[in-house]
Amino acid sequence: MLGKKLVTAQKRGETRALCLGLGMVACSMMIYFFIGVTIVPFYTKSVWTTETTCKVLKANIKDQVLCPKSEGSEDEDIFPYPCLQVWVNLTASGQEVMLYQTEDTLERNPKCSYVPGKSENSKEVKARIETIANNFKKYQTFPCYYDPGGTQTNVILSRLYPLKGLLFAFLWPTLMFTGGCLIIFLVKISQYLSVLSAGQ
Repeated sequence: MLGKKLVTAQKRGETRALCLGLGMVACSMMIYFFIGVTIVPFYTKSVWTTETTCKVLKANIKDQVLCPKSEGSEDEDIFPYPCLQVWVNLTASGQEVMLYQTEDTLERNPKCSYVPGKSENSKEVKARIETIANNFKKYQTFPCYYDPGGTQTNVILSRLYPLKGLLFAFLWPTLMFTGGCLIIFLVKISQYLSVLSAGQ
């Protein structure tokens, strides 16, 4: 009687462990799919792939401009802000080009190097842009990214999704997938050993 209870409990434990392993594998596959349709396209579409050194030539704050309306945004998303324009000397080619914060900055407003997030406090936005301009004037040389193919003549300060970030995004689902497969493998080994011991 006790032996039957132990066998039943063992089978229930194996079933739960198997369900856990399968669940982990399924979740990791869904995360892989999510990363594949969201982050990977942004990474592959970016043409600013080569890192070089940029030297600041001028960093000026122009008159206030309106944040252009992006697709799907509401009218209240449009707000005025000072337009910071940073021009740098590209070491790789020696050209004078305009610097943008990220790929998204160029899409949101090609006239300005920095586009702030939505903020109701205009003084705070102005102070932040002035601080950024002063930092560019203070730190004259810094790494930046350019397009080696020449389709984009401008440069960006940082990529939205660099290679390290992409690998880090794939790290957690990979660990979950490996853990799930390991659990399934251990359950199958346990079942095999149980059958082998019962036969003996």
